[in-house]
Amino acid sequence: MRIGVAGIGHETNTFSTLRTNLADFFVRRGEECVQGEPWDSFRPEVEFAPCLIAGAMPNGLVSEHAYTTLKRELLERLEAQLPIDGLYLSLHGAMHVEGVGDGETDLLRAIRELVGPEMVIASSLDLHGNLSPEFVASVNILTALRTAPHIDGPETRKRGLVRLVRALREGKRPVTSMVKLPLILAGEDAVTAIEPCKNLYAHLLELEKEGGIWDASLMIGCAWTDSPYTSVSTLVVGEDRSKTEQLAQSYADMVWERRRAFGPEVETISADEAIQKAADFPTGPVFISESGDNVTAGGAGDVPFMLEKLLKSGLEGVLYAGLTDAAAVEACSGSVGQTVKLSLGGKLDTVNGTPLQVGARVLRVEKGTATVQIGSLTALITDGRRPFHTLAAFEPSGIDPLTQKIVVVKQGYLAPELRERCSTTFMALTPGFTDLRLKSLPYRSVVRPIYPLDDL
Repeated sequence: MRIGVAGIGHETNTFSTLRTNLADFFVRRGEECVQGEPWDSFRPEVEFAPCLIAGAMPNGLVSEHAYTTLKRELLERLEAQLPIDGLYLSLHGAMHVEGVGDGETDLLRAIRELVGPEMVIASSLDLHGNLSPEFVASVNILTALRTAPHIDGPETRKRGLVRLVRALREGKRPVTSMVKLPLILAGEDAVTAIEPCKNLYAHLLELEKEGGIWDASLMIGCAWTDSPYTSVSTLVVGEDRSKTEQLAQSYADMVWERRRAFGPEVETISADEAIQKAADFPTGPVFISESGDNVTAGGAGDVPFMLEKLLKSGLEGVLYAGLTDAAAVEACSGSVGQTVKLSLGGKLDTVNGTPLQVGARVLRVEKGTATVQIGSLTALITDGRRPFHTLAAFEPSGIDPLTQKIVVVKQGYLAPELRERCSTTFMALTPGFTDLRLKSLPYRSVVRPIYPLDDL
């Protein structure tokens, strides 16, 4: 059997004033799309017809130029691969495009016009996707990640391919049913290793034991994508629509009953409280997540709010990682060992931050990261939006974060590698495009009423 492979993925933060441009996307073409696993495990039964897969880190609206350019090339490459027996799409589920709106729906509309209504299409998704009814109706098989933080990407892609191969082998056309709940959740309120998510995601396996049911997913959604489709939703894939609809609804009812149980995995408090508690904790490292400027969810990464508070605290043994400021990195280049005046941050997110004037001693500049000493703390300044969510991310600084008393990162929940190695962690409620205080965000497009924005 011959299966086409394509996709454009993005998690869009519509509260951001930034844009995701063409240069921000990685693009794989042709055979680059299907190297290694899970692809190799399907050969030789499956001949892949790879087209284009593109993606970019979470950011503001995808520019219309970027999207239309990638979409045009994807469709041209897909058309050149026809005929195919089925199509696998690698998507996210929360792409919002300037001047277009919901990107996945627009893309599927164009793909269906090209391949026709009978083509069996499967797609793997991020669980932080917001899906429209039209999109769901356009795809036969949908399956989403089941872990947050995400550690099951390869398994999810393989699961989608397994379902698609089965459909083609057996000559079946499964359907996906979706139920959208009047519920909106920040990603940090739905960590899958703790309750209520732990039990809810375990229940997916029980649903899949039902006769005729192929797959089930719980979509947490992306709370920072302000769209008519932003909400928690349930998906059930199977052979009989009446059964998939019934199970999707009963599962949605189970989620709704637990709506007030969702919440952060770690103590979530004000910035001042987080700094004080970290200082008082007997051992290190203590990680503080600066949740409002979380670059992994579309934050600009240059709000100096926490940096200013840390400097005022006078605490020692603090590593601030990091702040996006290309001009500051350039100013530090060639000045190692010297003290320079820097105007830090407030250039990308001018809504939530203003530049902070500091004197900094330059310790090191490597791979776009400037390591500087400001007062009693060490700060990492980067030339682009970059998360410090693994130990490897700290390597250009020459500093081992595990030797520090306090480490501040612009994230929400910590990635497992850091979470497992810290003494403890706090989440600080801070301003930014990814503010966890959802009621403070200027929603205009979500369907109201919706919990917890409204009392339901």
